[in-house]
Amino acid sequence: MKSDVHGLILKLNCPDQPGIVAKVASYVAERSGNLVELAQFSDSLGGKFFARLEIDTRGLRCNLDSFINDFGDLGRSLRADWHFRALPYRMRTAVLVTKTDHCLHEILWRAQMGELPVEITSIIGNRADCREVASRYSIPFHHVEMDGDRRESGFRQIHALLLEQNVELAVLARFMQILPDWFCMEFRGKLINIHHSFLPAFIGANPYRQAYDRGVKWIGATCHYVTSDLDAGPIIEQEVERVQHFHSPSDLARLGRNCERIALARGIRYHVHDRTIIDGNRAIVFPD
Repeated sequence: MKSDVHGLILKLNCPDQPGIVAKVASYVAERSGNLVELAQFSDSLGGKFFARLEIDTRGLRCNLDSFINDFGDLGRSLRADWHFRALPYRMRTAVLVTKTDHCLHEILWRAQMGELPVEITSIIGNRADCREVASRYSIPFHHVEMDGDRRESGFRQIHALLLEQNVELAVLARFMQILPDWFCMEFRGKLINIHHSFLPAFIGANPYRQAYDRGVKWIGATCHYVTSDLDAGPIIEQEVERVQHFHSPSDLARLGRNCERIALARGIRYHVHDRTIIDGNRAIVFPD
């Protein structure tokens, strides 16, 4: 959706059945909405239907609240889950970091260029290494001590910060901490991580060394939603680079950093533009 268009994004999933697209399109047309984009997917194995619609609402015959509320009758008849988002918008986003800053720089640069409709509320680090980057962009930085027995209290502090800032999305931009189960459940579907490996291979620590030891021919990175299962959340985006026989572990790390930046930027873009629907252990993604 172009930034000068005011309207709605509708995400919907329901049991697959005949006539879903016709019913939803008719609902929009009958109220003089303009359907400018429709992406859909019918999962024949799971018997499910997924869709994302962008609707220009400037010509509506009713007010926006009525359009959204009255959709409930149709949504319930389809036994659907659905979500509307008004356009334009900027998603309130916090970025969690440890030491490395290449993914942080990618997010901040793309946000500054207007490629990501996000409002960075703060940068939160369990180390102080990225404080200077935050200062350069005039973004508040919070250093949260998490070593040893301060880990739980540290996550409680981060939890309080995210709630205080009314954050809609938290991005783990190489935040090298394992999140507790309660934290993952609290922010389910609102936590995005970049893992420096082509998951599900080489989970956990030092994946580039693992990849080198196995003689991989491709190195990659995975952007995924965070769950209580380590590095096993629904995958949003992946990126790969070719590996040559002469590449050392440090070369793999260099190639991997490029993959990390690209995969994370795309993953965030898909999420903030409501192009993802979580379906159990996977994410349905409608690329732009």
